[in-house]
Amino acid sequence: MSKVFELKNIYKTYRNDGKEFTALKDVTLDINEGEIFGIIGMSGAGKSTLVRTLNRLEEVNGGSVSFYGKDLAKLGARELSHVRHSISMIFQGFNLLNQRTVIQNVELSMRIIGMGRAQRRRKAMEMLEIVGLADKADSFPARLSGGQKQRVAIARALAVDPKVLLCDEATSALDPKITGEILDLLKKINRERDLTIVIITHEMSVIEKICDRVAIIDDGVLSEIGYVKDVFSNPKSKAAKKLVFPSNPFDPSGEDGKLIRIVFDGTQSSVPFIANLVEKTGLKVNILSANTKSVGGIGYGQMILELPQKEEYRKTITDFFTGSGLTVTEVN
Repeated sequence: MSKVFELKNIYKTYRNDGKEFTALKDVTLDINEGEIFGIIGMSGAGKSTLVRTLNRLEEVNGGSVSFYGKDLAKLGARELSHVRHSISMIFQGFNLLNQRTVIQNVELSMRIIGMGRAQRRRKAMEMLEIVGLADKADSFPARLSGGQKQRVAIARALAVDPKVLLCDEATSALDPKITGEILDLLKKINRERDLTIVIITHEMSVIEKICDRVAIIDDGVLSEIGYVKDVFSNPKSKAAKKLVFPSNPFDPSGEDGKLIRIVFDGTQSSVPFIANLVEKTGLKVNILSANTKSVGGIGYGQMILELPQKEEYRKTITDFFTGSGLTVTEVN
C-alpha cells in the first residue's frame, strides 16, 4: 500500500509579540493511498494546523512532511504548485463566489490550472452530475441550502482530478441529516474514484461513520492513532477515552461502591451478557448507563455497571466478563 503522506517528528511554532506557542509537538504519522483518514481533536488541539502542513500552507519548524516520497520543504515553487493541484480542499464555510453561478464556481478550479473553456464546462457538468446538482448549474449560491453549497464545493474540488481531498471541518455547519448525506457522498467518491480523503473534525460521529483510521490530537500531541474499530473498542490514551466514552453522570450508591465499564464490539453486541451473568453466577449488577453506535456498519457499545459490595462477588463478575471476551475497566 502506497504512502501518500509521511509526517516525521513535526513541530510547528507560532511567534507573536515575542511569545511562542507550539501548535504541533513531535507528530509522526502516515496516511495511505485510498483510505479515509480522520484527524480529531477538541478546539485548539492543532488539527487544522496539522492538515495545513499537508500541502505546505503552513511551514513546519521541525521534522518533515512528504507527499508520495517527496519532502515538501525541498520543492521549488513550480513543483510545489504541481503538488498542490493534486491536493484539493473543502472547508466549513464552502468558499463559493456568490456573484457566480454554480457551474462557474465549479469551473474556477479548472480555470486556475489553465484548462480550456469548452473542456471546463464539460468537466464541470460531469462533476455536478456526480454530486447530484446538475439541475442547479445555472443557480447562484444564495439560492442553495448549506448541504447543496458543500456539494458544489466538493464538485469544484474534484474537477481537477486530485489525488487527495482534505476536508477541514467540512460538515460542522450542517445539520445531522445533511451531514450524513455529505459523508455518504464522500464515501461513495472514495470508493468509486479511489480518492484518498483526510477529514479534520471535532465530532466523533463523523469519524465513526466514514473513516478507516483515526489520529487523535490533544494539545498539539498525537495521543493515539489506529483503525477506528480498534480505537472505539479499546481506546488507550486519556484523550481517546474522553472522545469515545461518554462521561458517566452517576455516582456509586455507597461510599464503597465500585463502577466498571464493559466494552463490546460487533462480534459480541448481540450476546445477552447481563442475562448470562445472572443465569450462570446468580449475581446481579446495576446498569447505570449504556450506549451503542455503528462503526463501519458494525455495532460497538459500552455499559457502566455498579458491582455488589462483596469483593468476592465483584471478582466473580469481572472474571465472567473478561472470560467472555469483553474489555473491563474500572471507572473512577
